[in-house]
Amino acid sequence: MKYDIQKLMDNQIPVPVSNFLNYLGTIRGKSQNTIYNYKVDLTLLFRFMKLYKGLVKKDADFDDIFIGDIDNKFIENITLEDLFAFLSFVENYRHNGNYSRARKVATIKSFFKYLSSKAKIITYNPAVELESPKIYSRNPVHLSLTESKELLNAVDGENLERDYCILMLFLNCGLRLSELVGIDISKIKDDTLSIIGKGNKERTVYLNDACLEAIKNYMPVRNLRVQNICLDTDKNALFLSKRNKRISKRTVEVLVKKYVKKANLDSDKYTPHKLRHTAATLMYKYGNVDIRSLQQILGHESVSTTQIYTHIDDDKLREAVKSNPLNQKDEE
Repeated sequence: MKYDIQKLMDNQIPVPVSNFLNYLGTIRGKSQNTIYNYKVDLTLLFRFMKLYKGLVKKDADFDDIFIGDIDNKFIENITLEDLFAFLSFVENYRHNGNYSRARKVATIKSFFKYLSSKAKIITYNPAVELESPKIYSRNPVHLSLTESKELLNAVDGENLERDYCILMLFLNCGLRLSELVGIDISKIKDDTLSIIGKGNKERTVYLNDACLEAIKNYMPVRNLRVQNICLDTDKNALFLSKRNKRISKRTVEVLVKKYVKKANLDSDKYTPHKLRHTAATLMYKYGNVDIRSLQQILGHESVSTTQIYTHIDDDKLREAVKSNPLNQKDEE
């Protein structure tokens, strides 16, 4: 997705924040989605700071607090204790869990590091000693092989070929939602697909026979709509909406929820990202894929991120316990 600086440089946020977001996009090569999340977190932080420091009325509508007037001097006076107060606020009043607060801590640390080491706006970095909440590892939620087949069998309706293809790519390739909606036809060559992943990094995804068959069946249906498309950017999109535009992330989320429910599965539990978990788990469990290969397939920067997908399934745990020699009866 193309980096759009104009969406970041507005007068509703402090200039240092705009400059920081610009730095993330142009120098660090962060994705639009990542930059947007940073913007949301920092907007929340500075609205809280104005309220916390008594610069707006206590009964002011929080979402309407203007922060575009925050200057360098205001930022220089932010202390570690202020940051602790902000984290307490998002936990107790906005009910943020450990994962949400950990992301905000990462955003704050990155922002203040930029201010001190790059922009040279502050000499003291209050976020250096800011600690992230403890994150307890959990096995990723995923569909079983049987449930995956049931989900695919649930697809029907006027968009059958498109929706089936979407689910097939999710379940076989482990794509992120943003990667799937961003697929361009020109990037499909034989059995390979080039996609732009997290951090605007391009990687190659290999398509198996099931994916190639699903794409083959969908293309004639898709091509009938192309002649009605006006925007060149949408003409190259693999997946189109009913309005003949590149399909949105929200539309994909809705259709996944619909078919999950139709397959008599938990529609609140399984999302597009859980289908990514499913693909990774199925490859690891049935395909004897080593962790380094899985890391490359999923586009993870660190192998430690991939390890959450390599959880041992219940069947293996059950067999491990049964194999204990103390479980064997002594022969008479």
